[in-house]
Amino acid sequence: MATATSLQHPRVRLYDQVRSVHLERARELEPAAIVFRSKRYDFDEDLTDGLELAQAGTIAAARLALTSRITHLEINEPLYLDALPRTAVTLFAIGLRRIVGGRRVTVATYAIENLDPFATTPPRFKTRVRRGIERLLAEYVWRRVDNAVFGTAGAHGLYAQSFRTQPRRHSTVEALPSPCPCVGDASDAGNSDSGNGDRNSVVFLGNFGARKGFSDVLAAWPLVRESRPDARLTLLGTGSQLDDARAAAAADPTITLHIDPPRSEIHAHLRTAHALVLPSRRMPGWREQVGLPIVEALAHGCEIVTTDETGIADWLREKRHRVLPSDASAARIAGAIAAAVDADRAKADILATLPAVDGRIAAGRLLFDDPAHPVAR
Repeated sequence: MATATSLQHPRVRLYDQVRSVHLERARELEPAAIVFRSKRYDFDEDLTDGLELAQAGTIAAARLALTSRITHLEINEPLYLDALPRTAVTLFAIGLRRIVGGRRVTVATYAIENLDPFATTPPRFKTRVRRGIERLLAEYVWRRVDNAVFGTAGAHGLYAQSFRTQPRRHSTVEALPSPCPCVGDASDAGNSDSGNGDRNSVVFLGNFGARKGFSDVLAAWPLVRESRPDARLTLLGTGSQLDDARAAAAADPTITLHIDPPRSEIHAHLRTAHALVLPSRRMPGWREQVGLPIVEALAHGCEIVTTDETGIADWLREKRHRVLPSDASAARIAGAIAAAVDADRAKADILATLPAVDGRIAAGRLLFDDPAHPVAR
């Protein structure tokens, strides 16, 4: 990955952060350059082969916009405030290029935000000023969007409430996965029933932190063991509460810890797991949008235990997964985990509820499928 002075692809995805799942999806979408500010902790260098990637801050991204023959640009959603300045400056650069005779760029965004960042007034004057500037930038960016695809009905409603106008094209594609091709792979050592998983296996996947309800899972697990002594908990990830994860695994033989495992290992654990628990908690300025661990577990046919913070809570309820209030106690979480362990659905039954095409892939195809500037197939 080199520092680029211009981009080869006319289609560009401008992301604030990039992670392994972006690289995996890129192989199923129309070819496009990915311009990003930083890498997430789960970024896998092995997945970059054959992809055009450029790491660029605000000024560098604007320079790339000025020097590259961009026709389609996907940006972070306007209510993602951390990315706003970089997005706005890049769009301004594209506007300058248009003034001097460049082609108009079709701008698209994928939106899953479900918490209004402007709903409350910050107490500090400096923060209020910054929030006012962010509001202006969000309006500017949103007005420049030609095509928006919403990943949840909640996100669509939030944007309709937050802005007076809608892009000329907009649609909603539920952020649901398709079945992972690896499900049913019987090559896993020790997996005697790869089609249905291990009924006693529960997984926590993701960030070991308060907003993902990690402490609540650790508090609930002894209660699960009392009623389901054969149940086992596998912790996959890393985070600020890693020491708590280590201590729990050291003290309880039914808890296994795998720190920041590679993608192949995550898939292997989800293939054998019966349930995933992710009781997300709302934090100041943050709410679970969908939850990548939930999406990945569904793609492997797992029962889900989560809270109503996720943007697909209604769908999960409808499909008989366990959705708790966001303030659920450890006892309620334990009860939901036990119920998930007892659920007798086969993985195939859960997979049958999923769409044939991954929702994010379907949305990605719509983002660059512009009738005014059709993408070559």
